[in-house]
Amino acid sequence: MNVLFAVSECAPFVKTGGLADVAGALPKALAAQGIDVRVMLPAYGPLAPILANAEQVGEVYGVDGAKRVYLTRAEGLTLLLVDAPHLFKRPGGPYINEAGVDWVDNHLRFAGFSRAAANVARDGIGGWRPDVLHVHDWQTALAPAYLKLDQRGGPPSIVTIHNMAFQGVFPSTEIDAMALPRWGFHPEGYEYFGQVGFLKAGLVYADRITAVSPTYARELTSAEFGMGLQGVIAARRADLVGVLNGVDLDVWNPETDPHLAAPYGVRNFRAKAQNRTALAGRFGIDIEDHAPLFALVSRLTRQKGVDLLLAVLPRLLARGATLAVLGSGDHDLEAAFRAAATAYPRRVGVRIGYDEPLAHLMQAGADSVLVPSRFEPCGLTQLYALRYGSPPLVARTGGLADTVIDANDAAVRTGAATGFVFAPVAAGLLADAIDRACDAFADRPLWTQIAKRAMKHPVGWEVSAARYAALYSELVGGAEMTGGADGSDD
Repeated sequence: MNVLFAVSECAPFVKTGGLADVAGALPKALAAQGIDVRVMLPAYGPLAPILANAEQVGEVYGVDGAKRVYLTRAEGLTLLLVDAPHLFKRPGGPYINEAGVDWVDNHLRFAGFSRAAANVARDGIGGWRPDVLHVHDWQTALAPAYLKLDQRGGPPSIVTIHNMAFQGVFPSTEIDAMALPRWGFHPEGYEYFGQVGFLKAGLVYADRITAVSPTYARELTSAEFGMGLQGVIAARRADLVGVLNGVDLDVWNPETDPHLAAPYGVRNFRAKAQNRTALAGRFGIDIEDHAPLFALVSRLTRQKGVDLLLAVLPRLLARGATLAVLGSGDHDLEAAFRAAATAYPRRVGVRIGYDEPLAHLMQAGADSVLVPSRFEPCGLTQLYALRYGSPPLVARTGGLADTVIDANDAAVRTGAATGFVFAPVAAGLLADAIDRACDAFADRPLWTQIAKRAMKHPVGWEVSAARYAALYSELVGGAEMTGGADGSDD
């Protein structure tokens, strides 16, 4: 079976968040299921060395003419790179410029890429034709709409929601520029409160919808998490499946990770302490044997609950614990963490920005990794923390609820506990969870039990890749397509 992945980012080539990690890991796991996945990706500037050694396999139309498509193998993936220099070879990130502001033509950039993906899905390229089109988040969610609204047919499609908070909403004055048929602009189509909704279009026109965890799939039907699209989700509930994300077990492996001060595993868990010492040194923190070193590796936004962590920081420090922070985001939160590092020298260390090797060391060197998110579709940080034996402390929401077993009395007695969970998301309850973690850390045999159990928790892609393979087979095998508003099922 052939599957076309249309994504706007893919690790290790270009990354802003967890979507890139999924796009880089899931195709490899699907290959073990006998599925040929080709990852279609814009040829951003940093991909120039890869593009230079790729083979041109054809041309494909976006919204402003033909684009060359190149085929290559890199990092264990088969890539289809769409070469559109005027759209994607720019300084800054994939979505924002060097000033940190969205590119004003993002709607044209990703509408064009989505349409190109739809055309490859329908017509194939270079002698290869996909059986399923799998798109991810708003940046490629128009592709199923182009397939259905074109009315020429095409393979079944799946849209995966990685984060409902990012929907891709743009002015309706751009409909013609995006080569969308105007007859699809209505509430049952791609119209969203008078504008064009990229993600809404995917939810309406894709044949199946997946969310990145079972709990998040359920949460999306509520106003709190549906963010204006809960009605669309409710209407497609029969076609919605929650499939938990996984991690690349080769990239995230404490026994072989080149970014660590010392490798370790369940059998030589004591070597983890060398990474704790190395991490404290990197951040200039004085750690105590009796209290945990907490780590936060996160976007610094309210969604991630980091403002709650700032509110309870004095209580964390009063327990003798310390904190290392790596991330960037809202300027006021960045400033607040810098101020905390100044106010508590040698107790709080902060690095604004992102550093992939340092992120690996933080997972290994931390005693516990904090993920106090207000909502979290899946979350990969807590999966890395489990893998590295750094029991995560998380809010009970989305994928965090699906992956971390709270160290309550029953779970501790049965040896099932893998971390610390609190709910609802409030500063006082976060502080209570920090107290529980500090108490557990003071009991070193108990802490070691929890940490080793965390390392044994399955966090790979095997089960979820099999679920996706079954979903693809269901679609290709002739399952009824319930997408295609406007009577345009083909």
